Amino acid sequence: MIATGLDRLISDPRALRGRRFGLLAHGASVSSDVVPAHLALTAAGAPPARLFGPEHGYYGVEQDMVGSADQRDPWTGIDIVSLYGDDASSLLPKPSAFHGLDLLLIDLQDIGARYYTYAATAVWATEAARAAGCEVWILDRPNPLGGDVVEGNLPRPGFASFVGAFRLPVRHGLTLGEIVRLEALRRNWSEAPHVIAVEGWSRDQPWNELGRPWIAPSPNMPTFETALVYPGLCLVEATEISEGRGTARPFFLIGAPGVRPPELARALEPLRALGVRALPTYFRPQFQKHRGEVCGGVELAIVDATQVKPFRLGIELLVALKSVAPRAFRWREAPYEFVADRPAVDLLTGGDDFRRALDENGDLDAWIASWQADESAFRLERSAILIYPEAGGSE
Repeated sequence: MIATGLDRLISDPRALRGRRFGLLAHGASVSSDVVPAHLALTAAGAPPARLFGPEHGYYGVEQDMVGSADQRDPWTGIDIVSLYGDDASSLLPKPSAFHGLDLLLIDLQDIGARYYTYAATAVWATEAARAAGCEVWILDRPNPLGGDVVEGNLPRPGFASFVGAFRLPVRHGLTLGEIVRLEALRRNWSEAPHVIAVEGWSRDQPWNELGRPWIAPSPNMPTFETALVYPGLCLVEATEISEGRGTARPFFLIGAPGVRPPELARALEPLRALGVRALPTYFRPQFQKHRGEVCGGVELAIVDATQVKPFRLGIELLVALKSVAPRAFRWREAPYEFVADRPAVDLLTGGDDFRRALDENGDLDAWIASWQADESAFRLERSAILIYPEAGGSE
């Protein structure tokens, strides 16, 4: 049985005595007995003085790219400060948000994908808190995808955004604590924030081996299996194809009006080698893309989780969609996470290589082959900050 950073702190909260601290957390920030972090700390005799919520809000109410308002926690009466509002400036917390505090605890369940925005919020909140003279502790949690596998390219300069804030492969294999340590090293901070590490977790353990319930860290991340495919299926957000938001199976239902399910399913037969089958189907989203319309497409089924390479899966899916449904396949033109001057797909893939190759029938194989050098370079860089040793290594 593992013990997260939160579990370890509430088992011995003496270090919090006399501290006026804030807590950056969300709905998946729960103790081993499934008590929300702020309530578990309060029960342990160490109530937070202020709460902070990331994208989707402290309770995970808002959909993607919908701002959250400041509010008050109904259980404790503690003020909740939103760190995700209605414009890009809201993404960078101001030091004034942490005035009156001497400590910030950060307890956010990340899912191991470069696009997932909680890591950016954690690092930027750490910078702002430090500027306000506030100490920062990271209450670490496991990477649900495990920490051994690294997959994907490193983003090119000029393509940073909220969904690609740091130079990481798409599947980076780090915990939140390790990401903050890496950025502390890159930014030459005088010292890295204190990380209360997970006890009993090893890098080769995915979530389904941990014996803990899955609590959705965001509204469209209802299961561990969703997190497993998300590093690739998030790419569908960069198109006008539905990624299944507005259904009960986000990131597993893929399609749009005009897509012929049998043709798409046949084109996706090669996904078997990546541990996934594509079943022809129809669905009707209740909100977001193609709301109320019947969409033809596929439902993905994981048949061998150990073989899933999610980023490659997402790339192959977009290639197939472009081929069999050229009229339905279009790149997203609306701003994406407050960025309007670059296509969403370039922000997600960390450059324009993929988009240009797909649009111009270029050499995608060469781009995919280039990932290996990026993965190797990143493994070498991350070795300096790992908290949990790699197989055969030492801490």
